[in-house]
Amino acid sequence: MAGLVKSGAIALLLGLLAAGGAVAAGDPTRPPAAWLNQADLAPGSGGAMRLQSVLMPQRGRPVAIIGGQTVALGGRIGDARLIRLSEREAVLEGPEGVTRLYLTPDVDKRMIAMPAAKKARPAAQGKETR
Repeated sequence: MAGLVKSGAIALLLGLLAAGGAVAAGDPTRPPAAWLNQADLAPGSGGAMRLQSVLMPQRGRPVAIIGGQTVALGGRIGDARLIRLSEREAVLEGPEGVTRLYLTPDVDKRMIAMPAAKKARPAAQGKETR
């Protein structure tokens, strides 16, 4: 009986591990496939630099993660200098001019038009009948 329980537990564990691999393949938090190509991320590689993260500490200098490299505000990445940083954008100035990198470049933000809310009617004030 103990051997049966043990083999059942092992089978269950192997099944869960196999299912975990399937879930990881469809991970919604994983960056787009184009972002995972390391050649495109490297500064000076001719590929587009990508803003991956922005850290805005309460004290200290804000930093950006660009192409896997940590760059402090005022710091350099390749030939460009990080001149402005917000929660969603990094602005670099270099020999080619000003370059803006966005944290979510593929997201198209639009205002949603909400239908006008209907006003609630006041409760009917009638006479109570007994």
